Amino acid sequence: MKRVPRTVRTRLTAIAVMGCAALLGLASVVMVVALRQQLTDNLDESLGQRADALVAAGRGGRPLVPDGTDEDLLVQLCSPSGEVLAATAPVAGRGPIAPLIPGVRTVHSVPGFPFGVRVLVRPIAGGDGGTLLIGVNADDVADPVRVLVRLLAILVPVLLAILGGLIWWTTGRTLRPVTRMRTEMATIGATDLGRRVPEPGTGDEIDLLATTMNATLDRLEDAVVRQQRLVADASHELRGPLTRMRADLEVELAGPPTIDARGVASRMLAETVGLQHLVDDLLHLARSDAGAPRSTPMLLDLDDIVLREARRVVERGRVRLDTGRVAAVQVLGDRGQLGRVVRNLLENAERHASAVVTLALQDVDGTVTLEVSDDGAGIATADRERVFERFARLDDARTRDAGGAGLGLAIVRDIVERHGGHVALADGAGATFMVRLPGHAPAAGAGA
Repeated sequence: MKRVPRTVRTRLTAIAVMGCAALLGLASVVMVVALRQQLTDNLDESLGQRADALVAAGRGGRPLVPDGTDEDLLVQLCSPSGEVLAATAPVAGRGPIAPLIPGVRTVHSVPGFPFGVRVLVRPIAGGDGGTLLIGVNADDVADPVRVLVRLLAILVPVLLAILGGLIWWTTGRTLRPVTRMRTEMATIGATDLGRRVPEPGTGDEIDLLATTMNATLDRLEDAVVRQQRLVADASHELRGPLTRMRADLEVELAGPPTIDARGVASRMLAETVGLQHLVDDLLHLARSDAGAPRSTPMLLDLDDIVLREARRVVERGRVRLDTGRVAAVQVLGDRGQLGRVVRNLLENAERHASAVVTLALQDVDGTVTLEVSDDGAGIATADRERVFERFARLDDARTRDAGGAGLGLAIVRDIVERHGGHVALADGAGATFMVRLPGHAPAAGAGA
């Protein structure tokens, strides 16, 4: 047998109906008990008044037991010994219709009567004493209670059915936007991530759910687009070195034995080193996108890292390097990653500088600022943000024909932001990259 799915609509309706059934059942019981108690109290009060009236009549010389023919009124006068001295016609010749216990109010079944009898036992003070038993038809209590029970037995199920139908309809109408969202989400595939779920615009939790889902789809689409672009750009960057390496190998194999094998090996090594750097950059960005945990930060002398990377530039001798404004500062971070930030910025400046690269490092009010400037053509204002994108291509003045793959500055921004800092291009001639990091005050007595 196929199991019926337990939908939210079904569960809410079932819970609401069962809860209302319990409340209505409890209310019905309370109503029946209260009605029975109220009618019984009224009947007992009427019995007491009739008994007082009969006793008062007996004291006035009239008979205690009336001679009327009211079949619903039963009266017996009993002696102290329990003998029935007088009785109304319906119970004439019978023994006491109730135990002779003074003050008892009880319902008895009297033979020959189709209804229950509510009996009051009233002792008679003075004279010869005795006991007066007076009873009336108890159906005045049972009949209204019976009618109420039957009415409730009909009304409660009808009310529950109406309530269940109303809750089922209301829940379905409320969850209809969720159904549309689920249907839309089920049809969204990898090739149509631009689609979004409908937002009902009601301002409630369902509307917030739709807004959150669309925001998640926005992030997912952006991540997929970035991944596709990264794959495409990486393929493009890898194709050039591999093509050149293949061409050199084919020439060496097809050429005469006098080919310069050492020169080919040198070019192959240069291409291999470039490929290694590109793979390292791609691996870093892939780990960053995957949310790789950050290493434990250490207290570092950032000026030592800057000067060490600066010596490499000086040794290559392509540009003149000015380090006169490098001051001693300390930061908390990863030595290898911060070294990569400085190295990438210096290599970028070295590629695009005309003659001079300038370094500046200082700590002002707890903020460490690193500036790397070159005297090249500079970067247009419109491209100052795009230059940090992966595989970004700018104008001819700052192309990557000198060996850059367009990932260095993207890695710089990623590492700096992971260290709680910020990197941007500053105004001025050439290009000035400014990195700001949280500083760390040196311990008392520490050297520069």
